[in-house]
Formats: sequence, structure tokens, C-alpha cells
Amino acid sequence: MKRRIFTAALLTAPLLARSARAEETLRLAIGQRGNWDTSVSELGQRMGFFKKRGLVLELLYTAGGGETQQAVLSGSVDIGIAVGLLGALGIAAKNGPVRIISAETTGAADLFWYVPAASPLKSVSDLAGKTVAFSTVGSSTNTVGLMMQAQSGVPFKLTATGGLPATLTATMSNQIDVGWSAAPFGVEALQQAKIRLLFRGSDVKAAQAQTVRVNVTHASVLARRKAAIEQYMQAYRETVDWMYSSPDAIKIYAEFAGVSPEVAQLTREQFFPRAALEPDRIAGTESVMEDGVKLKYLSAPLTQQQLDLAVQLQKPVP
Repeated sequence: MKRRIFTAALLTAPLLARSARAEETLRLAIGQRGNWDTSVSELGQRMGFFKKRGLVLELLYTAGGGETQQAVLSGSVDIGIAVGLLGALGIAAKNGPVRIISAETTGAADLFWYVPAASPLKSVSDLAGKTVAFSTVGSSTNTVGLMMQAQSGVPFKLTATGGLPATLTATMSNQIDVGWSAAPFGVEALQQAKIRLLFRGSDVKAAQAQTVRVNVTHASVLARRKAAIEQYMQAYRETVDWMYSSPDAIKIYAEFAGVSPEVAQLTREQFFPRAALEPDRIAGTESVMEDGVKLKYLSAPLTQQQLDLAVQLQKPVP
């Protein structure tokens, strides 16, 4: 009997040790809590997709992509979610240690700019000299705002306002002329006619077919923890698939985001087509760099060597 117990212990000990070692913690900085696209890690953790891959996620929410990028570069977190692609390429152009591990959002249909219902501003052509919000420098809202400025030829003043609630407060109190938002935040206010849509990110032609946000890590983290990051990305893919296939996804997301199921459904159907969250393809890199040079965000396009170093998409794993 003792022999059998001893033998069983010998057989199970390695399994227990592997299980203990397999559970790793990854720290994430995520731009804008509650957006559909930035909720992948939160929802995936709730549904057990990351746990199945031996991962525990510590989630820190930031005011935007620029702040997220800085958290990655400082080593405060392992992965940054929803960093503006142009911001990440700007760091790479200076040979900074940012590494793009996946696309986060392609196209900018989720972003929109608004004014209080009583505002006299009716269109982009009315914005000369007016203050127009974006979140943080290097974010996708910064990039899309610059693109709209270039497309329209209207010299409005882009102004960093941070996160969504702070921007709404500043806009409704007339501290800034035009606010920015991302679905689902502000959708209910639009429906209730408290605010009025001025333009959408999808109105910016240059952004329509481009990847606007990416997920990044630090070069040293990728070198040390590549296996964990590969597993993270595999669970990320599985979560995105679930978000567009499970009838439970809308309910669980609505509870997390603090919105009604109707607003959650509208957010997914009208602001985030499934292709927008495809993680394994960075679209429009060349046009992004061309725009970056025109907007004086880049001094020159990245070389192929710089691009190959900066963009290191993680392949699917079993």
C-alpha cells in the first residue's frame, strides 16, 4: 500500500510542479476602460480563456494610447493594449524598444467627435480656430484628428483631454469646443440628443483601411517571456472569436461596460465589424508612414529593417 502511494506521488508530483510553474502573471496597460475592443483581456479572463493558457492578467486602465505606450517603455507593464500605430512607429523610428505583437483595431469606425446639442458648430468646416479633443499624444485619436485636419484643410486646435469621462465633462462645460468618444461611451447621450455627432473616424479616408491601434510590448519582455506572450495572443484570438459568436458575449460585456444590452449590441454591430479586431494583420503600414511624414509625426518612413524589428506579430500556437 505504501509502495503504491509512493509511486502515485512520484507520478503526480511532476504534474503538480508543471501546473504551478505554468501559471504566469502578465501586467497589462489598457487604453480606455469599457470600449468593446479594449475589453478583450477583461472578458477573456472572466471566461477563463487566459486561465486555460496558464495566465493570470493584472489589468491597469489608462487615459489613452500615449499613456499606455509610456507604461510599456518604462517597464511598468508587460503588454500595452490599444496603442496608436503611428505612435508606436514613431518610437521605432528612433530605434526605441517597442515591439508590435498584434493589431488591435483596423479602421476607425468606433471613434467619433461631438458637440453639445446646443452648440452652433454644425460641421468640420466650422472648426477653424476651435479646440478639438484627443486623448493623449501618440494615441489613435491623436492620429485620426491630425488626419481629419489634413483632409479638411481646417486649422482647428487639437487638444489633449485624456479619458472619456473627463473629455465629456470638459465638452459639456464649454472648456473645449469638440469632444471625442469611442463607442459605447457617448452612444446613449447621442440617442438622447444630449450631444450631437460632428464627424466619425470612418469619415477620415486615410484611416478607413489602416490599422489604427496595436498591441505592444518591450523588446526585453519579448525576449524573456516570448512563450507567455504567445499564449496570451492565442487566448486573445479565442476571446475575440467568442465575442462575435456567443450570445452571452453581449450580456457580459454590457455588465462590464455599464451599458444596456441594446447599446452593447449597437456598439458591436455598428462600430466594430469583426474584421476590425483581426489581430494577425497590420494593414496599411506604408500609407500610415506616408501620413506620418505629411503630418510631421515621422521625419522619414521606417526602413524595412526597422519595420521588421518593430513589427513582430506572434504566430498562433497549439
